[in-house]
Amino acid sequence: MTPDPAPRDQPPQGMSTEKYARLKAEAQAPYRGLRKFIYGAVGASGAIGAVTFFTQLLAGRDVGNALPNLGVQLGVIAVVVVLFRLEKKD
Repeated sequence: MTPDPAPRDQPPQGMSTEKYARLKAEAQAPYRGLRKFIYGAVGASGAIGAVTFFTQLLAGRDVGNALPNLGVQLGVIAVVVVLFRLEKKD
């Protein structure tokens, strides 16, 4: 007769509880850390672009091109914020 398998919430014999919890979280949401890093990098890029185009608007240089570009950068930042919040909900 074989022994009963370990309950689902208990780590296998010889594995620490912390390591089991990390592996279980990674299995439920693979590459979460990588996605959050990418969101941060894209958000930082959008913020740098927004500051650049905003200063161009303040200086009055090439307003016809700077205004739509500022809108695109602000849109990128908004999308990143939404994606980051969705990632955090899980």
